[in-house]
Amino acid sequence: MTQFTFDMPSIIRTKRDGGVLSDDAIDWVIDAYTHGRVAEAQMSALLMAIFLRGMTNGEIARWTAAMVDSGERLDFSDLRRSDAPGKPLALVDKHSTGGVGDKITIPLVPVVMACGGAVPQAAGRGLGHTGGTLDKLESIPGFTAEISKAQIRQQLCELGAAIFAAGELAPADRKIYALRDVTATTESLPLIASSVMSKKIAEGTRALVLDTKVGSGAFLKTEAESRELARTMVELGTAHGVRTRALLTDMNTPLGRTVGNAVEVAESLEVLAGGGPDDVVELTLALAREMCDAAGLDGVDPAETLRDGTAMDRFRALVAAQGGDPDAALPLGAHSETVNAPRGGTMGDIDAMAVGLAVWRLGAGRSAPGEQVQFGAGMRIHRRPGEPVAAGEPLFTLYTDTPERLAGAVSELDGAWSVGDEPPARRPLIIDRITG
Repeated sequence: MTQFTFDMPSIIRTKRDGGVLSDDAIDWVIDAYTHGRVAEAQMSALLMAIFLRGMTNGEIARWTAAMVDSGERLDFSDLRRSDAPGKPLALVDKHSTGGVGDKITIPLVPVVMACGGAVPQAAGRGLGHTGGTLDKLESIPGFTAEISKAQIRQQLCELGAAIFAAGELAPADRKIYALRDVTATTESLPLIASSVMSKKIAEGTRALVLDTKVGSGAFLKTEAESRELARTMVELGTAHGVRTRALLTDMNTPLGRTVGNAVEVAESLEVLAGGGPDDVVELTLALAREMCDAAGLDGVDPAETLRDGTAMDRFRALVAAQGGDPDAALPLGAHSETVNAPRGGTMGDIDAMAVGLAVWRLGAGRSAPGEQVQFGAGMRIHRRPGEPVAAGEPLFTLYTDTPERLAGAVSELDGAWSVGDEPPARRPLIIDRITG
């Protein structure tokens, strides 16, 4: 048997010059970086080379498989529902490629729970200009995503969901994920696809629905790129035995009326109470229907769970099970600044990327790996595109605990919105559906 010997400078050089990395080289890189034998500077250089040069489908598949193999792979096939002994769990999960104001997981998981699904949600933290589900949920006093495998299994059987940090699932991805966040390499199709799918394959779900974002607030800006990403992820999931499908959804404008951490939880509670912004409700229900269908749950109506309160009940039970107080007050930044309308008219488009960067500057995101986010940092959007505006009324309110951040955040909004005489063109929220 031939013994391969690799070194990082040669691997970096190969990808820098547009070459294709061999399966053995990829396996070596992922293993060596996971176990600390590759320096952060070297991995950063390789990530930038991948960002600039891309990867073939074969490289992406091998990179993903190597990250899955870097840790354990959960298996819930032996679990049965507590309320229906002998009946297997209808395991299904969802993942979003990252958006601004994208709090959908928070109302979506309880809706699917209430429909009879079981959701093993290995969630992430903020990446680049987008907020992370864990950062948002951890703004609930006491809530923890650091739960044991035994607790995950128990919650899946008794409640129908667990939302947890990836932990030992794809540990290579955890390290690479944090590095991408601070090296401007987040917007890479191969790195996005492999990151998403390595965690989802390892977490033990049987079915997966992907919310693949398109537009200014997405990591990939064009519909063609996002469509390619969705197809790549669907193929990766299918190859690993996970029933996978994707929705392409618009991310030119922030979702809902809040962006940040705790403010998005508060808006999610409005949705669970039967209200909330129309776009958040629409996307929540569209994804819930896809998840229920993928999991084989027939004859269920996700919308009914919002009307009758069962989704809210499931959310409260889930939060309590993971140490949170569902009745506790949510934090809000002690300092605020409001942007007012210079004239009357109709609210024009709001650039999602600019809003995401503004909220990041307020402290809702990270500029270094492991940095603590501000749970109370965020923004309220008082007027959404197409709504009437009166001169002098509030359009945006920004919140932070560090007032010196306000000026930079407000400056990010310069040129990112307008008030005019005509409403902007309407775009469909759900653009397309992609299946294997």
